[in-house]
Amino acid sequence: MGSLNLNPELDDQIFNTINPLDPGEFRKQGHMIVNFLADYYQNLEKYPVCSQVNPGYLQKLVPNSAPDNPEPLEKILQDVKRDIIPGITHWQSPNFFAYFPSSGSTAGFLGEMLSVGFNVVGFNWISSPAATELESIVMDWFGKMLNLPNSFLFSGGGGGVLQGTTCEAMLCTIVAARDQMLRKIGRENFGKLVVYTSDQTHFSLKKAAHITGIDPENFRVIPTTKANEYVLCPKSLRLAILKDTKEGMVPLFLCATIGTTSTTSVDPLRPLCEIAEEYGIWVHVDAAYAGSACICPEFQHFLDGIENANSFSLNAHKWFFSTLDCCCLWVKDPSALTKALSTNPECLRNKATELKQVIDYKDWQIALSRRFRALKLWLVLRNYGVANLRNLIRSHVNMAKHFEGLIAMDKRFEIFVPRKFAMVCFRISPSVISRVSTTFDEEEVNKFNTKLVELINSSGKLYLTHGVVGGIYIIRFAIGASLTDYRHVDIAWKVIQDHANVLLIRGSF
Repeated sequence: MGSLNLNPELDDQIFNTINPLDPGEFRKQGHMIVNFLADYYQNLEKYPVCSQVNPGYLQKLVPNSAPDNPEPLEKILQDVKRDIIPGITHWQSPNFFAYFPSSGSTAGFLGEMLSVGFNVVGFNWISSPAATELESIVMDWFGKMLNLPNSFLFSGGGGGVLQGTTCEAMLCTIVAARDQMLRKIGRENFGKLVVYTSDQTHFSLKKAAHITGIDPENFRVIPTTKANEYVLCPKSLRLAILKDTKEGMVPLFLCATIGTTSTTSVDPLRPLCEIAEEYGIWVHVDAAYAGSACICPEFQHFLDGIENANSFSLNAHKWFFSTLDCCCLWVKDPSALTKALSTNPECLRNKATELKQVIDYKDWQIALSRRFRALKLWLVLRNYGVANLRNLIRSHVNMAKHFEGLIAMDKRFEIFVPRKFAMVCFRISPSVISRVSTTFDEEEVNKFNTKLVELINSSGKLYLTHGVVGGIYIIRFAIGASLTDYRHVDIAWKVIQDHANVLLIRGSF
C-alpha cells in the first residue's frame, strides 16, 4: 500500500532538483566560457586599461536580490560583457605598465582549470597524495632553476611550499622565527623581540609583524638613501642591532629584498646575512617580483649570499606566468615552520603521517585548507620549458632597455634610479619645471609628475602607477604583461610625451 503524500509541492521540488555537476552541461558551458575569454583577449586592446567607472556603479546595474529561477549562461555572459568588463582594470592588457605584472598564460589558465576542476582540499598527504607530492617535486624543480643552495631543497633537508601571497609567506616565517626564539629565551620575553626592515621593504611585513604580535615599537625601519640606490645598508643595520642589544632587546627577524616595490633595488644579501648570523637573526629574502628573473643565469648574482638566509620567497603569479595566486616559499629548516604551525586533531590522523613518511602541507601555512596550486606551476614549466621562460623574461627586460633609450632621447625627462630588471623609474626633470613655474621647488616637480600620471590614466590608453622615495614622486613603468611587445612600449612613450606637452604648454598644474 503506497504512502499518502501530504505535501505535493515537496515532490515537485525533489523531481525538479538540478544536477550542479552534469558532465554534458559542463562540456557545453565550458566551451562557451573558453570562447568568451578567447574573444576577450583578442579584443583586449580596445578596452580602457584602467577602469573608468565611478564608485558604486555596479549597484545601479544589477538587481537587489538573487534570482529564484535559473538563468541561461548566454544571458549571464552578456551581462558580464555589459556590466562587469567596464569595471575591470585589465591587468593582462599589453598597455598595462602599473604596479608589477600579474602575468597570465594559456598554460597557467589551463592548470588553474585542472586545479579547480578536481577541487581537492589538500591539507595533508592522505587527502590527495598527488597534490602534496607534485608540489614538493615542482618546488625542487624551481629551486634548481634558480640555482638555490641544496639546503633549500627537499633533497638537501630544506623544502618549498606554495603559499597564496608574499604576505602569507612573511607571516609564516615570522611565526616560525618567533616560536624558535621564544623556546630559547622564554615566552616572558616576547615583548623584547625586534624586527628589522628598510624603508623600501614591502608594507606587508609590518602587517605580518603586527599579526604575529610584535610590539609596533619594536619594528625598526632603517632609512635608505638615493646615493646608495635605496638599498639596506649593512652598517646601519648593525648600528640598529647594537643599540637594541644594549637596551636588552632581542633581535629576531630581518627582511631583505631583491627588487623593492618603488625602485627594484636589491639589498646586499651577503653582508646583511653575515651580520644577522652573529646575532641569531632569522633572515627572510623577499623576491616577490624580481625572483623569477633569477632563473636567467645573468641575474643569479643578485642571489649572492642566499645560502646564509633562512627563507626565500617569490611570486610566480607576478612574472612567472602562473596566474594569481602562487607564492613560492623555500625554507632551510622546515621543522621551524611545522613546530610553529602544526595541528593534529583526531579527524586528520592517518598512518602515513604518524610514521612520518609524508609531508603535510597544512603544517607549513596559516590556513588548514589549501588548493592544488602545483598543477598550474607544473603545466607552466612543462608546457613552455625553462629555455622559453627565460626568453620571455629577457624579452621584457630588453623592452625596458628600449624604453630607457627613448627617455634618454628626450632631455625633458630623467631616469631616477638605474634599471635592474624590467621596470624603469623616471620623471619630468626638475630643470624643465623650473622653466615653466614661477614658484619652483621639489613640491612643484612632484605636483607636475602626479598630474601627468593622473591625465595618462584617465585617458584609458595605458595604466601607470607611482612611488614616493625620499619625498620624491617617481613614475614607475613596469613591463611584464604577456601580450606586451615593442609596439606597445613605443605607443606608451608617445602617450606620455603628448600628455607632458599639454601640461608644459598649459604651464599650470
